[in-house]
Amino acid sequence: MQIREIIRVIEEKNAETILLLCHHNADPDAICAAFAFARLLKQVKPHVRVEIAAAQGVSQLSKHILKHIPITLVEEPNFEKADILVLLDTNTIQQLDDWAEKVKSSKAPLIVIDHHASHPETEKIATLCIADEAASSTCEIVYRFFKELNVELGKDEAKALFLGIAFDTRHFVIASSSTFKAVAELVDHGVNAEEALSILSLPMETAERVARLKASRRMKIIKANEWIIALSHVSAYQASAARALINLGAHVAVVAGEKGDTLRISLRAVKEFYEKTGIHLGRDVAKPLGEYFHGMGGGHAVAAGVNGIGDVETALKRCWRILREKLKFTHN
Repeated sequence: MQIREIIRVIEEKNAETILLLCHHNADPDAICAAFAFARLLKQVKPHVRVEIAAAQGVSQLSKHILKHIPITLVEEPNFEKADILVLLDTNTIQQLDDWAEKVKSSKAPLIVIDHHASHPETEKIATLCIADEAASSTCEIVYRFFKELNVELGKDEAKALFLGIAFDTRHFVIASSSTFKAVAELVDHGVNAEEALSILSLPMETAERVARLKASRRMKIIKANEWIIALSHVSAYQASAARALINLGAHVAVVAGEKGDTLRISLRAVKEFYEKTGIHLGRDVAKPLGEYFHGMGGGHAVAAGVNGIGDVETALKRCWRILREKLKFTHN
């Protein structure tokens, strides 16, 4: 059992302080997984101090969730005092921004728990890497830990895990049978599904709406074989803009943005694109893009992201080049 391996690392280190780290702009799956995992650790090892931190804070939706789940976040974690570091829903340390170097230089064992494809660079420095791409979310993996240890779920933990799973499956649109079983069991633990799902419905901010509209206005449309690929750029809300382009009709959407030297790229695709082409956005596109731009990239088959150093124009051209080669598309 994977959770037993984690406990073994904790016991071998005789850990007193465990630091749980989430990626920048942490989404509901990340913070809810961290919260539930922290509660699990406290039940198994009551003497251990567990802290949760998110690089550069959490997303707007996650902030809303904080009003409904008693999650306490540490703004400036003490890496030197941490006996063990755990990355949740974060498969590359680059997603920790300024904390990446602190993780690298830390002597504490590093544990990674994620449902994205594991990144080779992270694997090199990790003591233990639990990556399960078959899981719908990191919350689903954490729920499995509770079951493996036969630890009773509290109502808050069940609610948090439900929210994380619902968010990452787009309200169960891309859920598997194992996901539905987990969700049903969470409801049995007292989660009011209708009430919980309403928490995930956050009114869109004006700035996000504007970013989506700008991405639509700026997009370049490429017809490659049977696929429509949309390339665009905005300075913020790249992920939201990419989702919007998919909703408009693109099979693949790539939205880049830059602030100073920092480059961020969000990639989205319809499930049909992955099923018919076998192109995994995280592994086949985001990962090489991250390496090319001296950063890191990764993610799911149909949703991925890249952080690096570069400019928008070069990023979009490079991304299209990778997609074109993968699709064996020869026309310009």
